[in-house]
Amino acid sequence: MNIQIFGTKKCFDTKKAERYFKERRIKYQFVDLKQKSLSKGELNSIKSAVGLKELIDSKSKEYTRLNMANIRTPDVKEKLLLENPKLYRTPIVRNGRKATVGYKPEIWKEWD
Repeated sequence: MNIQIFGTKKCFDTKKAERYFKERRIKYQFVDLKQKSLSKGELNSIKSAVGLKELIDSKSKEYTRLNMANIRTPDVKEKLLLENPKLYRTPIVRNGRKATVGYKPEIWKEWD
């Protein structure tokens, strides 16, 4: 397994995801979205696994500030996601082409 966890250090669900993999002695790479955003390739890979709508945190302040509810074109949404990492729902957990958004241990179990 090649696990990557994208999130922020202050996110409770991200901490729970890290703990899940630590307890099972599964190595993972943590990427802090406040320091480094997803690349376009990473975004496309995760988007194809979970869908664009699943990636966007509609409860975030950035969502309201950027008026995301009124943006209809996926290309513009993707561009805004790449430029504003605070828009992502976290944690984003990736294992190759598979990915989840949020705390989903029931899916991670199947990745073994």
